[in-house]
Amino acid sequence: MVAARITVNGKETPIAPAAAHTTVLDFLRDRGLTGTKEGCAEGECGACSVLVARPGVHKPTDWVAVNACLVPALALDGQEVVTSEGLATVDEAGAATALHPVQEEMAVRGGSQCGYCTPGFICSMASEYYRPDRCAHTEPAAGQAAEPAADSAADGDAEHGPNGFDLHALSGNLCRCTGYRPIRDAAFAVGSPTEDDVLAQRREQSPPAAAATEYTRDDSAFIRPGTLAETVRLLGERPDAVVVAGSTDWGVEVNIRSRRASCVVAVDRLPELRELRVESDHIEIGAAQTLTEIERRLDGSVPLLAELFPQFASRLIRNSATLGGNLGTGSPIGDSPPVLLALEASLLLAGADGEREVPLADYFTGYRQSVRRPGELIRAVRIPLPLSPVTAFHKIAKRRFDDISSVAVAFALDIEDGIVRKARIGLGGVAATPIRALSTEAALEGRAWTAETVDAAARVLRAEGTPMDDHRASALYRSAMLGQSLNKLYAQTTEAVSS
Repeated sequence: MVAARITVNGKETPIAPAAAHTTVLDFLRDRGLTGTKEGCAEGECGACSVLVARPGVHKPTDWVAVNACLVPALALDGQEVVTSEGLATVDEAGAATALHPVQEEMAVRGGSQCGYCTPGFICSMASEYYRPDRCAHTEPAAGQAAEPAADSAADGDAEHGPNGFDLHALSGNLCRCTGYRPIRDAAFAVGSPTEDDVLAQRREQSPPAAAATEYTRDDSAFIRPGTLAETVRLLGERPDAVVVAGSTDWGVEVNIRSRRASCVVAVDRLPELRELRVESDHIEIGAAQTLTEIERRLDGSVPLLAELFPQFASRLIRNSATLGGNLGTGSPIGDSPPVLLALEASLLLAGADGEREVPLADYFTGYRQSVRRPGELIRAVRIPLPLSPVTAFHKIAKRRFDDISSVAVAFALDIEDGIVRKARIGLGGVAATPIRALSTEAALEGRAWTAETVDAAARVLRAEGTPMDDHRASALYRSAMLGQSLNKLYAQTTEAVSS
């Protein structure tokens, strides 16, 4: 087996002698690449952002920004990484001779003061700069910057620039000293990559194939099997193994709680877990597809998922996080379970004895517990078709983006001739597990979609689950938000009909 290594800024770098739990952040800093900073150590500040070459959606390769503080260095074995230092043009001696266009715009528009967060912003901005389907309203000539609009709302809204830059690409990056307007100005001013841009050219080639990895240091192992069959066999032999995909949950455990595992098994590159298929009667989404990949490949064809994605953490997290991971942790406040419950999704669980399908409504058995057997792995999520036409996802949290839900409610309704023919409602944050609001569904089905019906059903919805008091919200508040969410849905649907 080839020794574990990462190509960093074009140069192959061995991972040894790093510990098996060493993050990409520490790996890079230990090698003098100190532009990558640690701020929060849990994926909320973006100071650690770096670019990774990943399989592309619109081109063979996408340059994807990820939180280096969460990803184990060994998870990038055989992969390519570019840091903020690697974006500038350098001479043979390694001295910078020209800034990258993103770096240039940040400098001339005053987007940096103390500079601590700047390298992370630069990498996240560069990922958006190289997004293949980023389209300017009025495309500037190659290499020329687009002048930012005096008020970007004139070109759509305050979160999308005239150059096609989606400001949500920076939703996982924090700056505490400059304010965001100069950073927004820089983002909205960058033009398109020139024809001789090496990183732009790199998008036309496939990314490196995931390396089969078996690395042991100080009695801790990191293993990336090559196939699903190898993985389930290994999990059967190592019941102590921790399974990781994007590592957005496990990375926090390693950093904040100093958790260590005797064996980590990476499944993020398993081909069997990375398919996305649309059949006549269902959609099947591989458990190791990142949320960003799912979002861009489905392209709005599942409206309820399309409404979920922008509210799920940040773009940096969505670039690594997976549905399999979000469901596998069994958290009662994960954002995807309520949506998938409303969609009547089922899970395909793969084990040594084969594969079985389990409705998501039957999957959770207790707090962070499920019917998944030892050695089993979530291979895919299956969503039946056709989809209900009336859907909504309401996330109640203290921040608009990049926050954990106090309550999450997902609706999927079939309303024909003013009658609710079918209702599916998924809830998060109001019980030890994500749940279906079965009593509320029954209170709606077969009744007219009127204010009276909704008011009565909202009273039922307030009593669903067993909400509790904690630092995010009181039980009384959670119950009130449940009822209010149904009233909000009714207001939204009647407004849409009247307009």
